[in-house]
Amino acid sequence: MARYTRLQVNNAIHETGVVPVFYNGDLDIVRHIARSCAAGGIKVLEFTNRGDHAWEVFNELEKYCRDEVPDAILGAGSVIDAGTAAQYINSGANFIVGPVTNPDVAKVCNRRKIPYTPGCGTASEISYAEELGCEIIKVFPGSGAGGPGFIKDLMGPMPWSSLMPTGGVDITRESLEGWFNAGVVAVGMGSKLVSADIVSGKDWAALEQRSREVVALINEIRSDK
Repeated sequence: MARYTRLQVNNAIHETGVVPVFYNGDLDIVRHIARSCAAGGIKVLEFTNRGDHAWEVFNELEKYCRDEVPDAILGAGSVIDAGTAAQYINSGANFIVGPVTNPDVAKVCNRRKIPYTPGCGTASEISYAEELGCEIIKVFPGSGAGGPGFIKDLMGPMPWSSLMPTGGVDITRESLEGWFNAGVVAVGMGSKLVSADIVSGKDWAALEQRSREVVALINEIRSDK
C-alpha cells in the first residue's frame, strides 16, 4: 500500500521540480541511488520497469526506502498495462508513470488513489489523459514532441495543464530555463542526472551533490520568472 497520498505525491513533484528516472538490476546500486537523490533534496523517485525481474528489485527497494529513507516517494515507471501497474501498486508504489496513455492503467490507479502520469506527445493525448483524471502529464519524448516550444504553444490554449517532459532534459541552466520558462511544473531526468560514470564508479557523493545543485538551479530559475 502506498505510504503517500495522491495529493502529497503531486505536491512533492510540483515543489521539487525534478524526478530522477533510473533502473538497475543491482539492488545495492538502486539503494544508493535512492538514498543519494533523497539526501540531495529530490524526494520523488521513478524506478523504471525495464529489465528482467525489475519488479523484484523494486519490491526490495521499496522495503529499503520504507525503513531507511522514509521521506523518499518511490514510484514505478515504464508501465504500459494494468496488470503491471497493479503489481507495482501492491508492492507499495506511490505513483505510476508510463510512456503511453492507457485508460485501464488510469482506472487501476484511480481505484487505489495512486497518481498516474501517462506519456503524451500531442495536445489531444494530453487532453484525453486529463479526462481520465491524470493531474501531471508526462510529455514524452520531450525533445521529440517539440521541446520547450511545444510546451509554450500548448500552454496558451491549455494553461491548466501540468506538464513534465522526460527525454531531452539536461542538467544545464540553458536546458532547464528553456523548459521551465515554457511552463512545465517539473522535469524527468534519466542518465543526465544518474549518469553512467557515477553508477560505474559508485560515486554516490557526486550524485547527492548533483541532485542538490539541480534542485537549487530549478529554484533559482523559478524565482527569476
